[in-house]
Amino acid sequence: MKRIWTVIGVRDVARSFAWYQRLFGQPASEPAHAYFGQLVDADGTVLLCLHAWGAHDHPTLASADRAEPGNGLLLFFRVDDFEAALARARTLVERLEEEPNLNPNTRTMEFSVRDPDGYHVTLSAWS
Repeated sequence: MKRIWTVIGVRDVARSFAWYQRLFGQPASEPAHAYFGQLVDADGTVLLCLHAWGAHDHPTLASADRAEPGNGLLLFFRVDDFEAALARARTLVERLEEEPNLNPNTRTMEFSVRDPDGYHVTLSAWS
């Protein structure tokens, strides 16, 4: 296996797409569809896929009412612009879920926020 494409269910693909673009410091663009969008790094690596709840017959993406969004899932991203990402995050949320701290396991700085759908998102400095 070379890559994993994480897909999360969201209420509003365009809104979440714009939110993650701002968090990652990407230029604004539109998702490919009203029901699906891929956030892609400059080198073409897929960072995250956003899928509208109930848009297709995917059993785990049928409805946000069937499970608590974000339960059992932690979105963990390594970033090469940690301080800039932290500044961007502070403009996107009222408060951080976890203030910047040194993770003793990765030995890198990290912080956490909640996205518009309630998913727990951690950004960790690329060492």
